[in-house]
Amino acid sequence: MTGAIETALRARRNDGGKCLVPYLTGGLGDDWLETVMAVADAGADAIEIGVPFSDPVMDGPTIQEANDRSLGAGTTPQMILDALRDADIGVPTAVMTYANVVYRMGWERFMNELSATGVSGCILPDIPLEEADDWTRAADHAGVETVMFAAPTSPDERLPRIAERAGGFVYAVGLLGITGVRANLASSALEIAGRVKAITDKPVLVGVGVGTPAQAVEVSAVADGVVVGSAIVQRMLDGAGPEGVAELVNEFRVALDA
Repeated sequence: MTGAIETALRARRNDGGKCLVPYLTGGLGDDWLETVMAVADAGADAIEIGVPFSDPVMDGPTIQEANDRSLGAGTTPQMILDALRDADIGVPTAVMTYANVVYRMGWERFMNELSATGVSGCILPDIPLEEADDWTRAADHAGVETVMFAAPTSPDERLPRIAERAGGFVYAVGLLGITGVRANLASSALEIAGRVKAITDKPVLVGVGVGTPAQAVEVSAVADGVVVGSAIVQRMLDGAGPEGVAELVNEFRVALDA
C-alpha cells in the first residue's frame, strides 16, 4: 500500500505542483517541536526529522553542529519519538538517522516505535540497498516507508532496483559530497533527477546542495521537488525560532508555487 508520504507527494504532483520536504534536527532547542509544526503550516508537504548521531557521515558542518548541540542537551532517540507521539503536526513525517542508532535499539523495535508514534517513513543514508534487508523487512512489517538514495554514481542498471525498493519517494542525491549550502546548484543534481525520473513514477526529490529557493526552482524543473536541510537548520542554530524558520520555508514554498 502507498504510505502517507508518497500519497502527499503524489497529491502535490497531481495538482501540478512541486514538493517541498524540509529537514529539521530533532532536539535542537526547547522549541524544536514547535518549529516542526510551524514548518508544516508554512507549506511543507512532509517533514524530515533528524535523530541526532555523533558521527553523521553524510552531513556537513551545519548539521554536524546541530547534532552536537542536540546530543549535548541530552537528546535521545526515544525522547524524540516520545515528543512526536503526541504531536498533531498535520503533514506526514519521516525520521532520518544512521544505522548505529537503529541497530542499537533493534530493527523491529525501532520501526514499530515509528509506526506507533505516527511517523510514516525512515531514511538511513549509510545503508546501501544490498545491505538493507534487516531494515526493510522490519519497516515493511511495521508499515514504515523506506526512502532510498540514488547517487550520481549509481549505474543505470541499479537505479530501477533502488526505485522499486523505495517507499515515500526516491531521494536523488544532488552531488558527491556532504550536505551544505552551495553558491550554485551542481549540474549533477539535474542529471540524477532526470535519470531517476526516466525509470520510475514514484516521486523523485533532490536533496544535498539545494540551499536557496532559486536552486529549488531550478532543479524542480526536472525533479518532482526538493529536500532542504542545511539552510533551514542554520536558521535553527541562529536562534530564529519557529517563526523565523517557518519564514524561510515559506520562501521556498512561494518560489516553487510561482
